[in-house]
Amino acid sequence: MNSVHDMGGMDGLGALEIEPNEPWFHHDWERRVLALTLATGFLGEWNIDMSRHARERTPGAEYLAATYYEKWLAGLERVLVERGLVSQDELDARRDDPHAPVAHIGHPRLLTADNVERLLKKGGSARVGAAGHEHAPGRFAPGDRVVARNINPTGHTRLPRYARGRRGLVDRDHGIFVFADTHAMGLGPQPQHLYSVRFAARELWGVDAGERDAVYIDLWEAHLESA
Repeated sequence: MNSVHDMGGMDGLGALEIEPNEPWFHHDWERRVLALTLATGFLGEWNIDMSRHARERTPGAEYLAATYYEKWLAGLERVLVERGLVSQDELDARRDDPHAPVAHIGHPRLLTADNVERLLKKGGSARVGAAGHEHAPGRFAPGDRVVARNINPTGHTRLPRYARGRRGLVDRDHGIFVFADTHAMGLGPQPQHLYSVRFAARELWGVDAGERDAVYIDLWEAHLESA
């Protein structure tokens, strides 16, 4: 998606502020946003890539002005409304009055307190296992020269703007993973090989970049063409 969230290579946004010994959370409400995001994700109404795309759809000015967990909250509200789990009227009412009535909607999947620790430890993976795809050959191999496709999608993509149309070298094949670009758009997992591609800094940033510097980007097969 071509939007302000894709900030790689952009400048003019001020100095990067680094907070020494930064805490996990600056406010208690941030803990709740993280907990709500994990708990509602367990409902199975959306996947992690859809959740990321929901944050990306925050209007540009709001996105740049928001803190990290404000972005998370905006994305969570968006998918909750889109899936009919909460109405926009209810969210608006609760902002004005924290004691406004809540419409309880039953759901077959609920994350209960007694299984939170087990599920957090289990986690999940986008790597495709024994589903008939794990032995499919890849188009590229380490050492192959490739070029990142020059695309401008309206939906989610993990191909950053600064790498599009740039030439690189395949460093390694990670194996077969769910394709985030289609997964985020409800178009299915479309599993394919995921590669670590080495781009020389000067290929990306020009002659002022360090001659020996490089950037490694994980890109799916659909992002790449033979150079």
